[in-house]
Amino acid sequence: MGDPIEEWATQVAEAELSSALPQRWAHTQGVTERAAEVGQVLGRDSGLLIASATLHDVGYAPRLAATGFHPLDGARFLRDEHGADERLVRLVANHSFALLEAKERGLREDLSGEFPLLDDPLLVDALVYCDMTTTPDGDRTTAQDRIAEIVSRYGDDSVVGRFIRRAAPEIFASVERVEAALAAQPR
Repeated sequence: MGDPIEEWATQVAEAELSSALPQRWAHTQGVTERAAEVGQVLGRDSGLLIASATLHDVGYAPRLAATGFHPLDGARFLRDEHGADERLVRLVANHSFALLEAKERGLREDLSGEFPLLDDPLLVDALVYCDMTTTPDGDRTTAQDRIAEIVSRYGDDSVVGRFIRRAAPEIFASVERVEAALAAQPR
């Protein structure tokens, strides 16, 4: 590592997730590994991608779960307890098309009002790619298999099941854009 924001993000995420939610911590570590690989397409924002990947699920930590919607809970925690960088907080709040799930939960206005979507499409796509190509155990997977796993874990008619099926086309498009950007990189 070496980048101060990456080191800080690792300390915060590990403190909140490793003991309380070891499988979520394993997923987080895998997402962070993907971010380190994808960072090359972002240049100066690679550290921001890695930090947001490391912190994207921090809102699942039991002590932080105020609303039960982890993107919102995590972003509020990072903003209120850590005074974290605004771009980082907005990435965490909106990762993997969280606005669609927020709508299912009746929290869309809260999320979009407090944490507007970041206007940096490749950075937003890169975080989606990292999250949606990583299994709950931190292994590499396809976006199609990841979505199928989420639906099977939560159920078709759950809030998460409905959201992820609605978000699937957007997720697949994000993954395709990042894969194209990676393929365009000089070897």
